[in-house]
Amino acid sequence: MRYQQVARGSERFLVAETDSTYYDLTAAKPELEAFRDLARSAAVADETIDDLARGALDDAPEIDAETVRNGRQIPVTPEEVWAAGVTYEISEQARQAESDTPDMYVDVYDAERPEVFFKATPSRTVGPGEDIGVRADSNWNVPEPELGIVLYRGDAIGYTVGNDVSSRDIEGENPLYLPQAKVYDRCCSLGPCVVSTDDIDDPHELAMSMSITRDGEEVYTGETSTNELVRTCEELADYYTRHNAVPELAVLLTGTSIVPSDDFDLTEGDVVSIDIEGIGTLTNGVRTV
Repeated sequence: MRYQQVARGSERFLVAETDSTYYDLTAAKPELEAFRDLARSAAVADETIDDLARGALDDAPEIDAETVRNGRQIPVTPEEVWAAGVTYEISEQARQAESDTPDMYVDVYDAERPEVFFKATPSRTVGPGEDIGVRADSNWNVPEPELGIVLYRGDAIGYTVGNDVSSRDIEGENPLYLPQAKVYDRCCSLGPCVVSTDDIDDPHELAMSMSITRDGEEVYTGETSTNELVRTCEELADYYTRHNAVPELAVLLTGTSIVPSDDFDLTEGDVVSIDIEGIGTLTNGVRTV
């Protein structure tokens, strides 16, 4: 089942999609106003989020697709977004190319312990249709399309699409600048929905693509599959939760394997669209921050 948070005027409600039909879960169960409420209620009832949602469908009115499309908000508001790096071979090669200390990325790619780092707070994270940001003090900014694992108290309950926007020149200048290259205003986007773990047979076999348009013209397109991941989602989540008091709701991005050429720089006014099989397409404009 797919879940979206939708706004209509001053109303905010949680929508479940099944068999291409949209249902207003909040109208059926007012306590289910946001995805967090669904996750929390399912945990209390010791059920999956899909099982809990199905129990409300009979009383949930249908909503037309246009209302959902026009009112779509960020589908989940995590207290923290974390990310994993150097989990695909092409990412390892790109990080080597940008860095004055390339060997360290080879070591991480081959090491037992993955790179897992803090990415964003809610105030730095945007949803579908909102602008992601590129730093004004960076000359080399790129989007990074990634599969996101939605975690409730450290356990995977769903997947979403994420964009780990990054300043490659800042990180390449010195690896210690990674937080500045990764964490800033509008540095992350999530959407367009959360798909339950029950609806994704294997997160390591999903087609992924990205396109970027500028002034109405496509300036970049690329595609890959999550089967290129050298780590499993379970392994990455395990390292994220180790010796770490994780929040109630978090998203862990799993790394990128679509990397534009070294002469590409994301520019204000660009439009980035990321599609992951079984989840959907996340589209964002770009602004300078």
